Order: sequence, then C-alpha cells, then structure tokens
Amino acid sequence: MDSIKKVAALGAAALALSAGGAQAQEKELRIGFQPNPIQTAAVELLEKWGKANGVKIIKVPNSYGVYLEKMTSALTSGSDQFDVIWHNDDWGQLWAHMLEPVDDVKGIENVDPFASAGIIFDNADGRTTFVPMAHTYGVFFYRTDLVKPDEVPKTWDELVTTSKRLQAENKVKYGFVGSMSMNNSWNTWFWSMWANNCDVLTPTYERSNAALKQAGWKSAMTDQCMREVAEFWWDAINTHKISPKGMPAYDRNEANAIFTSGNSAFTVSDSSNWGSFDDPAKSKIAGKVGIGFLPMGPSRKEHISWNDAWGWAVPKSASPERKALAKQMLSGMLQDEAGQIELFAKTGAPPPNKKLWDKIATVNPKMVELKIHSLDVPTQIHGGYYFEAWPAVHKAFSDAAIKAVVGKREDIPKALADGAPLVTQAAQ
Repeated sequence: MDSIKKVAALGAAALALSAGGAQAQEKELRIGFQPNPIQTAAVELLEKWGKANGVKIIKVPNSYGVYLEKMTSALTSGSDQFDVIWHNDDWGQLWAHMLEPVDDVKGIENVDPFASAGIIFDNADGRTTFVPMAHTYGVFFYRTDLVKPDEVPKTWDELVTTSKRLQAENKVKYGFVGSMSMNNSWNTWFWSMWANNCDVLTPTYERSNAALKQAGWKSAMTDQCMREVAEFWWDAINTHKISPKGMPAYDRNEANAIFTSGNSAFTVSDSSNWGSFDDPAKSKIAGKVGIGFLPMGPSRKEHISWNDAWGWAVPKSASPERKALAKQMLSGMLQDEAGQIELFAKTGAPPPNKKLWDKIATVNPKMVELKIHSLDVPTQIHGGYYFEAWPAVHKAFSDAAIKAVVGKREDIPKALADGAPLVTQAAQ
C-alpha cells in the first residue's frame, strides 16, 4: 500500500513539474498604455507581432489622468508590473534613469532624430530610452466644404475675416474653436504663441536646459509678442465673436467635439486626430476635413510647425528575458512597413519609420497635405520643455494667460506682468 502511495505521489509531482515547465515556457509581454486612437492602433501592431511570434500580449490600459503617477510609482518601486510602457516627451527626463537603453533595437536608425532628440529621452550615458510609435504634429484643420484650399487663412487677420464671413452666411456657429485650459494649451495658446515668434521662456524656441538656465529662466510673458497673443484671443472671443465665450475653460475633447459636430470651421489639434475627424461614426464632417499652415501672427513672417512623438519604453525593472523579448517586439514593429502604413491610414499620425513618409505620400493624399503644411515646414520646434519643473511652469503660464483673456482688455498687460515672475520662479 505504501509503495502504491509513493508511486502516486511521484506521479503527481512529475505532473506538477511538467505543468509548471510548460507554464514557464509560455511567453508573454505586459503593455502599459493609454487607450486612445493612436495608441490603440500602435498596440495592434504589437499584437500582430505577438501573434506571429507566439508571444501573448497582455494589455493594461490606464487613463491619462492617472498614467504619469501610476507609471512613475511602478518605475521607482522597481516593480516588474510592465514590460513595455507608453513613453512621452512630457516626462522623458523624469524617467530616463529608470528605463532600459534601446539604441540597439533594430530599425531605430530609421526614426526621425528630431523627435527623439537627446535632450528629451537620453539617459546620463547619452543613450536613448525611447522607441517612437507615431508622430503628433500640431495642425490647422479646416472644413473643405466651406473653404477652398486657396482660401484657407494663413494669418490671424485672415482667420478673423474668413470666420466672420462664414458666420454671417450662417454656415457655422463659430469660426475657430480650440482648447485653452491647463494641460490643453497646445490647441490655442501655444500654437498661436509659436506662430507669433513667441514662447513660454526665452530664448524663443530654445529647449536646451543649459541655455534656458543661463538666460535666467526668463519668461516671455511681458514681451510684445505675448501681449499680441492675449489680445488676439480676447478680441476673437469678445469683439469678433468668432470663438465660444466659454473657450478659456475648454479641454481638447470639448473643442474637438464642437469641430466634429459641424459647429466650427477651423480648429488646431494633433494630426493624429485626423482619423477620428474623418470617421463617419464619430464625426458629422467626415470626408470634409483638410489641413493648412498654422496661421501667423503679426510678429512672424514664416510658417512654423511643432513635431513630437509618442513612443514606447522598456523599464529597467523588467527581467532580462522580458527586456530582450520586448526589444525584439519593438524591432518587429519598426520593421513592419505594411503595419506602419496602415497606422497612418487609421490615425493620420506619421509612423516612426521616417523613410516611409514619401512612400505613403504616393498612395495617400492626406500625407501629401501633411508634408506640405507640417512635416516639411523648415522651422520645427518641440511642444514642451524638458526639465523637472516644467509642469509647474506650465501651470503658472496657464493661470496668467487665462486671467488675461477673461478679464478686461485694458488689464491684459498687468495680468501678464503679474504672471511673468511666477513663471520664472516655478522654473527655478
């Protein structure tokens, strides 16, 4: 009887070891990301690779509101909760020391060097921690059923004139709609500021932390170019009434909703929203959306564009085996030409392999428009700053700018002057 029990026990143990071995051999990668059209499409490319290579892709979605906090906590704690995570320029320097260098990923030699510039994503050894998934250019969207290509506004004055004409003809409720609230500054404040030869800090368009520090982290709030920006939006809302009265409080979703509902002729948003704007299930103006240059203010005479990329990163805390597998997956994504071409068709976001952009332009007229008005514009800048205090600087800027536009017009210079030292203090 004892011998039978021993045999049974040995058999059970062998079975358990066999099952455990099989489970250990199963490959999987855990992806932390934010669900939105561009990232969803990018994750589909990773899943495509996983299916072809016998790797299970476990998706772990996180909302934007908690993403930075949650991922920073996971990285600082050394948790192996994620093998690949969404990475963005807004927190590139915050995370660099906790991420695996990825300059050895095959295919990364074909990405746009500007979007993955060293100041943003390089670690202390000068190695990049960033693999692009797609680019996000800020673009000027217009209704092709209302405005012909040669009628698209190229200056602020033309934007006002054309908007007022379309409103007088009862074709739209508003001329321009954009977002102005904190963390949504790009779609109104920032684009118009850059298109007026202005910036949050001086020197204008400078992103080198050393150069900004040498200049004393000086705010541009009191410069003439910034006063022109605030006065333009005050007039757009209150005098010309081409923009909604409540726009100073809008986030990007509210602005996009007004545009896609057909209530506005123009907006500025990420190029990656083109897919949603042209989706009949999400937009009443599908098939009627084109892009032009960012309209210039009186202080600038040449067009400008901002170019940033979203991407992927590999946490240092992942196991060596998973890090190696993650790099294989990211390499597969970068070399998947058909998948990247499809990514652009779905989202309007230029894919990471820059060598494909001309190829896409031969088959997709949207890329032709995007190249002319954004990708090939000579002056390109980054849409953020890359030092630890940038969120505080952004808030100080946003508070002052919004105060200027919601108060009396004659009080705009004082509101900007009051905000200027707070911007500098936040940076320091």
